[in-house]
Amino acid sequence: MNKVLAIANQKGGVGKTTTAVNLAASLAATKRNVLLIDLDPQGNATTASGIKTEEPNTLCEPFFNNTDPEDCIYTSPDGYKIIPGSQDLIALDVAIRDNNKQKYLSKVLAKVGNSFDYTIIDTPPTLNQLTIEALMAASGTLIPLQCEYYSLEGVTGLMQTIQTISDNNLSQNRVLGIIRTMVDLRNNLAKDVSNELENHFPSLVFNTLIPRNIKLAEAPSHNQSGVKYMPSSYGAKAYLALAGELIRKIENV
Repeated sequence: MNKVLAIANQKGGVGKTTTAVNLAASLAATKRNVLLIDLDPQGNATTASGIKTEEPNTLCEPFFNNTDPEDCIYTSPDGYKIIPGSQDLIALDVAIRDNNKQKYLSKVLAKVGNSFDYTIIDTPPTLNQLTIEALMAASGTLIPLQCEYYSLEGVTGLMQTIQTISDNNLSQNRVLGIIRTMVDLRNNLAKDVSNELENHFPSLVFNTLIPRNIKLAEAPSHNQSGVKYMPSSYGAKAYLALAGELIRKIENV
């Protein structure tokens, strides 16, 4: 059964796209069939996935032109499939809202999702209609969080939004976990925030820490995930460990 996971955080710069891309690559490395959906108009996950088609089909095509969703799926060299993102998604965000076409993404996944074990959705760093679409389509949400106090802002709001969507029977989505990203435990602040997260959300915080790692930062410029670009790096090993922890959390219940 396809496990649809949204990667969401209203704050930018917390490693959301890095997490989406490297988690997709790590899950694919375990021989699972993975689909990554780039819902961010910036299209960074698409670039990092090595999609070099100049104007790839995005989720705009099925919405505006009745294109088959299958024609929007491309193959990443990292071993997973991807529905790319681009600035065209800004128009999709407005059109879904103005035309009252909520749950559009859920309908797309109903057509293509059965081919996959996991679908990872990279969302914009804002709570717009595209993010709401991801939250309604997902069965679980992962929240990347940088270990800084400002990063804690908005997390409670995001959790409340997910709960509201669930309470209104729009989704069975729930927060699966908080992923601590760009961690440098030599920094006392990072240690304090990490400990605070463990105290406040003991059942939600993943044990795996994603370190601040130059190879993860370099990888997108080579159109690759960190897992593919430098599998021996600390960052790549951390995402592989995170994938293992996620599999145990989801599949062994």
